[in-house]
Amino acid sequence: MRKVQLVTDSTCDLSEDLIQKRDIDLVPLNVNSDDESYQDNVDLTTEEMYDKVKEKGKVPKTSAAAPALFEEVFRKHLDEGKAVVFTGIGSKFSATLQNALIAKNAIGSEDIHLVDSENLSSGTGLLLLKAAKHRDQGLEAKEVVDNVSGLTSKVRTRFVIDTLEYLHKGGRLKAISHFVGSMLRIKPIIKVVDGEMAIGKKARGNIGVGHQAHAKRCIGGQGANG
Repeated sequence: MRKVQLVTDSTCDLSEDLIQKRDIDLVPLNVNSDDESYQDNVDLTTEEMYDKVKEKGKVPKTSAAAPALFEEVFRKHLDEGKAVVFTGIGSKFSATLQNALIAKNAIGSEDIHLVDSENLSSGTGLLLLKAAKHRDQGLEAKEVVDNVSGLTSKVRTRFVIDTLEYLHKGGRLKAISHFVGSMLRIKPIIKVVDGEMAIGKKARGNIGVGHQAHAKRCIGGQGANG
């Protein structure tokens, strides 16, 4: 029986400690600002990204990791005799899963398994932790995939953002909604429905910076491959 290697992307929002403890390999997305490109959480931290937004007045664009990078990661684990199970940001949010599929097809191995999380951020993280639990219980790759795939529709992700500014700059909010929201100091509750973001209830008040950091990849603009 092949050992199962879990792979995800940098939007999963699991702590470095959990990623190492659960033996999860992470493929970084790209963060593009003007003529500069960074690997998410490798050479650009969340705090540094916010500094750039304040400095330049616009939200950086994100793009999926290239198929070549996925191919490199997948081949590394296959060469070690492992089966690969990948799940990351949902296919309706990013081209990440599509690029992972291109890499899988280029390799032509049946030991690479892809799961559409239909989610983002902590929602993907929860699925990864479940996958790690099943793997550690001795399940084979296909069994891990079947168990995780059965949970994707049951995951509920919601988060509150303290300002509508980033949604507006990222092109995800109409100007009139931004104006009204700012005037009324409304804090929208964002939720994931059928693999896409939607506005839930609206709240008032202040929230901590941690909530903004948690949502940073969800509210930014996306490039052609984002």
